[in-house]
Amino acid sequence: MTANRNRTDKTNPQAPARAAEIVREYGPFEGVEQIAGVTHDGRHVWAAAGSKLLAFEPESGRVAHTLERAGDAGTAFDGTHLYQIAEARIDKIDPATGDVLASIPAPGNGSDSGLAWAEGSLWVGQYRDRKIHRIDPATGAILRTIESNRFVTGVTWVDGELWHGTWDGDESDIRRINPDSGAVLERLEMPPGTGVSGIESDGAGLFYCGGGPSGKVRAVRRPKRDES
Repeated sequence: MTANRNRTDKTNPQAPARAAEIVREYGPFEGVEQIAGVTHDGRHVWAAAGSKLLAFEPESGRVAHTLERAGDAGTAFDGTHLYQIAEARIDKIDPATGDVLASIPAPGNGSDSGLAWAEGSLWVGQYRDRKIHRIDPATGAILRTIESNRFVTGVTWVDGELWHGTWDGDESDIRRINPDSGAVLERLEMPPGTGVSGIESDGAGLFYCGGGPSGKVRAVRRPKRDES
C-alpha cells in the first residue's frame, strides 16, 4: 500500500497518517467466530477467541496450542504468564497448563478492551471511555490514566512507544500517542471495514491485530521511526 503523507488527524494537525501495510492474514480458525485480544510470547501469537485462547506459529499459521479459557477482550504476556480479560476480571494464566493462578478486578468492570504488559504493570484500554489505565498486576489498583481522543481497543508498548487500536463503525486505525499527554503522534489507517479488536507488537517490525468478527489476525508492518 502507498503511504499517504499529506493527511492529518483533525484533532492533531501534527499527526501524520498513512495506509496500514497489512503483510499477512491468519485465519479464520476452525471453530472460531471472533478474535478479541492478541499477544506475542516471543515464539507464538496468542489470540483470545471467546471460550478459548489459541497460540499459532506466525511463520506457518498453524495452531500449536489451545487453552479452554474465556477470552472476552485483551490479552497480554509478561514473559512468563498470560493475562486475559474475562468479563469483569483479569486472569493470570499458566500458558503451559491453562491454570488460572490469580485474578484481579478489571478497572472497567466489564467495559475493558485492550491489555498490554510493560514496565512491570498492566495497561488496560477502556473502549468507550477513551482511556488507557496503568494498573498494579497484583491488586488491580489504577496507578495512572492516559486520555485518548478515540475509542480504544488494543494496547501495546514497543521500544518505549505507546500504540493503541481504534474502531468506530467501518473506520479503524493503529495510532501512536504521547504517553504523557495522550496527543496523537502517528496513525496507520486500516482499510474500510477492517476492524482492530486487539493489538500486540512482536518487538520487531510487526503488529499483530485481532480482527473481531472476521475471525482473523492480521500482521501489520510497524513503520520505522525515520519514516514518520
